[in-house]
Amino acid sequence: MKILYSYNKKGYEGDCWATEISLASNGEFKFIPFNHQYYLDPSLYDSAVKLDALYRNKDVRLFNLYKVFEEWISKEKIDAIIVANCPPYHPDFLRKLNVYKVLYSADDPGATYAINIPYLHAYNHVFFVSPTYSSDMNLKEKMNYCGMRNADWLPISVFDFEFSSNPYPDHEGSPRDIDLIYVGGFWRQKIQLLTDVKKAFGARFKLYGFFHLKHNLYLNVKYGFGSWISPITHQERVQIYRRSKIGFNIHWSDYGLGNQRLYHLPANGVMQISDCADSVNGIFERDKEIVSYKSSDDLVRKIKYYLDNNDERESIARAGWERVMLEYRFKDVTRRAGALIKLGINNAAQF
Repeated sequence: MKILYSYNKKGYEGDCWATEISLASNGEFKFIPFNHQYYLDPSLYDSAVKLDALYRNKDVRLFNLYKVFEEWISKEKIDAIIVANCPPYHPDFLRKLNVYKVLYSADDPGATYAINIPYLHAYNHVFFVSPTYSSDMNLKEKMNYCGMRNADWLPISVFDFEFSSNPYPDHEGSPRDIDLIYVGGFWRQKIQLLTDVKKAFGARFKLYGFFHLKHNLYLNVKYGFGSWISPITHQERVQIYRRSKIGFNIHWSDYGLGNQRLYHLPANGVMQISDCADSVNGIFERDKEIVSYKSSDDLVRKIKYYLDNNDERESIARAGWERVMLEYRFKDVTRRAGALIKLGINNAAQF
């Protein structure tokens, strides 16, 4: 079965995605990368309303992407497509494609009403990365409620370029001289927690990410953060994680579990303390492979405890790493996607 994997990533990251998508292929599935980043800036279609406006106005760049995409489908004799990261394909365009169509909805539940639900009628199948949706229902139930019969949880996973190579990162006794790490972008809802952690641990806490000048000024003037936050490359992130003992995770809400950090940290041998305490146990075994927290005070208390108890910290870090290596590497998750697609096609043929 040939599956065209459409995604948008820039530069080094985009090249790594292309390589690893191809390497996920095996005797049963051939995955072919297609980077739609090169044709149109994703910020121009990061909601269904924006994409609809481009389509109705017959945007030349958008229709050039569609032309090339159709040529790839024809040339490679594609059986199915996976569309990930901010989908650029208008439902009225997808309606014309005679392939099995899968939406990989990586931003739910936050983006459910922006780039998921408006597109469901154009797809045969949806993969989602967050198992939870709200206090009323989980995300699979929400997708079923919206009419999507083929809806499956599929974790974001971790690419091989995003972690240090096997065996376990500490096998050579490499020093972990950073007590506490967080790598991520600026989001207003994170700031109070980051500030609380900074006040508790000072220079022992290292923070990196995409914080622009105005974000740094805001943090330092309003919150007295006391340091300047800079971005790092993907390669630098791996090296910093290899030096870190504990990393904590923040999701956009209690129902948004499933970001990349959830897998990056344990893949690099970092013990993880994550929010979403009520649902994290479905992905990692709580208190064995991961630790959860419910408030900033709870987080600070647990960080202090595990910094003082190295054997327990190392045991959790190793168990988390083993779980990622067993279940959450990109090539394995992508092959799982292939199996779900095959099942979906077979089920469709019975109706």
